[in-house]
Amino acid sequence: MEASVEAPRKLEGDKAQRIVAAMRASVAARGAAASTFDHVAREAGVSRGLLHYYFGSKERLLVEVVRHDCKVKIEAMEERLARADSVDAIVQALVYGLEEFVEEEPGSQAVTYEMLSASRHSEEIRAELAEVYRRWRSHLAEALREKESQGVVHLQADPDSVAAVLFALGDGFGIQLSSDPGWESGPAFDLGVRTARGLLGEKA
Repeated sequence: MEASVEAPRKLEGDKAQRIVAAMRASVAARGAAASTFDHVAREAGVSRGLLHYYFGSKERLLVEVVRHDCKVKIEAMEERLARADSVDAIVQALVYGLEEFVEEEPGSQAVTYEMLSASRHSEEIRAELAEVYRRWRSHLAEALREKESQGVVHLQADPDSVAAVLFALGDGFGIQLSSDPGWESGPAFDLGVRTARGLLGEKA
């Protein structure tokens, strides 16, 4: 298995948060290619040399944004799923995460799609994205496994496969809604929700 992009030197506190947030905002506004260290350093209120010291390259800073966003999304997903006590509640928790990604997080969304494009030409980025998806699937599968043990769901396949298909549905809708905000997605989205409910089964 290919190694993921090396983590940057440890950088904690407000400066790290400002740098990651500035890169996310810059990619949303300018795209990855135009998001230079000069832009990010100025908007984060730090020196350009500090970005080079801690991250080395723009590629590694982009990866750090993806890692940070993945951690935040997993924590939010787990918190919502922990409260879900029915199939409908689980589906709604997943739908909420998708809506948040599409409607409220243009920076995170832009970075994700820019990294997907860049992964075609970088084995390191490809490996990092693969690890991100593995973490997402693993955490969702574990939550579904727990819900099945509680009798909340009756999965129609093993938890890992169900998690993978649920994420595939979310990714597909996310790309289409981002590419075509005016798309009348209601009927297709309703079908997607019914598909998710079918995978989760009914409460025992």
